[in-house]
Amino acid sequence: MKHLVLLASSLGLFAHTSYAQTGPIRQYRQQHEHQLLTTYLAFTSIPNVVTDSANIRRNADYILTLMQQMGVRGQLLEGKVPSTAPAVFGEVNTPGATRTIVFYAHYDGQPVNPANWAEGTSPFRPTFFDKAIPQGGKPVPTPKPGEKIDPNWRLYGRSTSDDKAGVFAILTAYDAIRQSKLTPGVNIKFFFEGEEEAGSVHLADILEKHRSKLAADTWIIGDGPVHPSGRKQVVFGCRGDVNLNLTVYGPKRPLHSGHYGNYIPNPAMKLVQLLASMKDTDGRILVKGFNDDVIPLTAAEKKAFADMPTVEPGLSQELGIAKPDGAGASLMEQISLPSLNINGLQSANVGAMSANVIPTVANAVLDLRLVPGNDVGRQIQKVKDHAKAQGFVVIDHEPTDAERLASPSLVRIVARGGGYNAQRTSMDAPLSQAVIRAVQGTTEQPVVVVPMTGGSLPLFIFEQTLGAKPITLGIPNADNNQHAENENLRLQTLWDGIETFASVMLMR
Repeated sequence: MKHLVLLASSLGLFAHTSYAQTGPIRQYRQQHEHQLLTTYLAFTSIPNVVTDSANIRRNADYILTLMQQMGVRGQLLEGKVPSTAPAVFGEVNTPGATRTIVFYAHYDGQPVNPANWAEGTSPFRPTFFDKAIPQGGKPVPTPKPGEKIDPNWRLYGRSTSDDKAGVFAILTAYDAIRQSKLTPGVNIKFFFEGEEEAGSVHLADILEKHRSKLAADTWIIGDGPVHPSGRKQVVFGCRGDVNLNLTVYGPKRPLHSGHYGNYIPNPAMKLVQLLASMKDTDGRILVKGFNDDVIPLTAAEKKAFADMPTVEPGLSQELGIAKPDGAGASLMEQISLPSLNINGLQSANVGAMSANVIPTVANAVLDLRLVPGNDVGRQIQKVKDHAKAQGFVVIDHEPTDAERLASPSLVRIVARGGGYNAQRTSMDAPLSQAVIRAVQGTTEQPVVVVPMTGGSLPLFIFEQTLGAKPITLGIPNADNNQHAENENLRLQTLWDGIETFASVMLMR
């Protein structure tokens, strides 16, 4: 009990000492909510799929304009290939500051299929709802100046949460400090990337080319959600990621399933058999050696996982899941291991467009998440070796006629982008502890300290190229549907995120 009292007292002290600085931030936001939302609606209305290079440039120019309006010296940082998405860079020097922090977020988003979005929503026409759509949420008009803004409203649209929320909260945090006549406690740099959702293929080039501009004591990453419990979290690592395209080949033209069924092999059947061989019924990965090179968690990391709020029963209820994968392991235990996920399957047509055919090809996209110890190249090779063990000949190109005739089972396996490894930062470092205290000072609830999140960010690239040790601060609600249809942001999480970033900028 004594320890609990001391902890509560400490948390109260953090909140009290920080509120003297973050209180004005909240007041600024409350006085400017309509103006802030007008700006954010304009920002999230700009399409930002990474393959749409013209609109990606529009997003970068919009961010640069916002920074310049705040008095920030900004510029676009190009990589070695000028046609790729630029990073948006800005810098604010604080006289007497001894620390420099780069604040990172990305402005690109995942591809969209508007047909999958709920009625009343559109990916790039952000719309307010009075609550989450699965809870019966209904559209509400964009509030006019003077009208009440409910902090529980949801804003539906692509990248409203992932990750324009991060870009906007970081910039607004600085502007609130400036407008409130406060002085940051650190030198501030901004770095907003434009191709994170495509695997950050050119990020290392940009970092290497502009290394001197990006020197810093740490990087604060504004991406990912708050904890599923709703509490703020400070995250010290993330899994790596790589996507694999798998293609299994059948006949060179589609065939009548009655005339040729039972004789001509079906590529869709072959593909699902291959995929089914990769996991057992409990979701355990059967690919040989998939977990063999994992670096075990430290005692401190295990304790941090054990201390996290329990969310599993609520998740099962919310998502309608009778039995999670993992044979009884917790969510946090599972995301500390490598994963193999099927992102999508495709072969011929279904529904109203289905036809009685044997298709020519079957495609799948696999998503491999990596933890410390894994290497992208090794994980890819393990999947290829598994396919070979199942009797497939693995190729990396469209097969020739000779290759088709030489092998009954061909699978093309190609990585999408380069992928990247996992990364972890020490939770015990002085700067890590300072960030925890700064975030704790913005909330009465205990902050959740997370050794590693299940999602992926290019943090390994920052560490490998610049020697940086990033720390991640998420903003959106955990049920934000990022990467999927009906992506959304609960407004209060945006307001809270502004205070979070401001508190870190103000720490001394």
